[in-house]
Amino acid sequence: MTDKLIKRHFGVVGGLGALGAADVFFKLVKALPARSGQEQAEILFEQHPFREEENPGDASASQNGRKIYVFDMVRSFADRHVDTVVLPCFLSHTFLDEITAESTLPIANIMEALRGYLTNQHPSVRRLGVLTSDYVRSRRLFERYFPDADWSINYPRDVVQHDCVMPAIYGPQGIKAGCLRGASVDLLSRACVDLLEQGAELIVPGFSEIPVVIAALQERGIPIIDTNQIYADYVVADQFGQKAKQFKIGVVGGVGPAATVDFMNKIVRNTQAGRDQEHVKLVVEQNPQIPDRTENLIGDGVDPTIALYSTCKKLEADDANIIAIPCNTAHAFVERIQPYLSIPIVNMLFETAECIRRNYGTCRKIGLLATSGTIASRVYHNAIGAAGFELLVPDEENQRRVMNAIYGPQGVKAGFTEGTCVEELLLALTSLVARGAEVIILGCTELPLLLEQNEKFPVAGRTVVVLDPTEILARKCVRLSGGAVGE
Repeated sequence: MTDKLIKRHFGVVGGLGALGAADVFFKLVKALPARSGQEQAEILFEQHPFREEENPGDASASQNGRKIYVFDMVRSFADRHVDTVVLPCFLSHTFLDEITAESTLPIANIMEALRGYLTNQHPSVRRLGVLTSDYVRSRRLFERYFPDADWSINYPRDVVQHDCVMPAIYGPQGIKAGCLRGASVDLLSRACVDLLEQGAELIVPGFSEIPVVIAALQERGIPIIDTNQIYADYVVADQFGQKAKQFKIGVVGGVGPAATVDFMNKIVRNTQAGRDQEHVKLVVEQNPQIPDRTENLIGDGVDPTIALYSTCKKLEADDANIIAIPCNTAHAFVERIQPYLSIPIVNMLFETAECIRRNYGTCRKIGLLATSGTIASRVYHNAIGAAGFELLVPDEENQRRVMNAIYGPQGVKAGFTEGTCVEELLLALTSLVARGAEVIILGCTELPLLLEQNEKFPVAGRTVVVLDPTEILARKCVRLSGGAVGE
């Protein structure tokens, strides 16, 4: 039985050197296995004008326009389900790391293709003669991939580089101007002779344009390799594998806005990092227009299911690995939308129950301070009950106090974090402790703005544990990202 053929989707970034890119495209097509109909590989070749310096190969040339162009092309390929990006441009490989750090797609590295080819096909060759631009030379691209301990990199002498190599590519009679015979080939030939006189054993083009005239150079007896063909073969063989995706946390924001900022701060604070780059990537879809969850659960408010789902789908499309919703009440709707998402929502309520089971397993009664909607949905009843604990909620009078602390004219959603809102919350908390609660859950994401998590919170001569579910969620998200969690 034969294995099912896997259809490949390539995206070729054209326009960085029209002739060189077209040559790579042609050789890529030839290198692909012969297949028919829908089994053929899909190749997208795109070429657009972009802003760059007049002489992009000069050592001091700005590559900003080229960088932006390459990044935008790679991003557009990602939107069209390309699985491999082909970048036939040595100049662009000098900043390849900058592009790959912000890309979800693997970009085939032409330098790795050359190193693998030379190692396998020319194991005895150690002195390479390189024809490339002043810019690539100044950035020491070849030295990065062919270290001095194993290889000797030779370039044409400065006068030859200036009088032959650069004009052969960029001059009025150069290859970029469409001149594929005569002066351009003569100039390149002189540069190759200079390299051979220096002891080079093999000539390696560092321009994608040179392989376009390689036959004419080989006819003159020059030992030169076809880097475009080598690159095409490497791409088809998929020797580089898939790019490891950088972990990203997606946050459903705006429910409420201040709680979102508080949660983001907790992600940062709980990440053990010595520099910016060691922190976790975050993408936040701040959508305060998501209908009020409590109004829907205890009244006739608009159903927020579609708004929550839409927000999650945007995070999914933005390459998030997981979704965090720093809103307790919104978790009443998680089971409705999770089956339709390809990435998991980290359930803050389950994580809170697990934290209690793991750290406070000897406690039996757990008190909950939350919105009336969260209580009515019984999502915490289910999570805490499944972990083996009894859940206590405020009586009617104290629940009014909790709601006033959250939604009242001097409540936390109105921007208050001191005064009446804190006093009302403490009265409700004290009533739960009087009924035997040993652990108190701050089950609304605004409440930690009024009371901080505290293992020894003093209440009427006793100490209880006050837990902040968003703090627990933040630490869980950091762990899932592979980051180190701070103490």
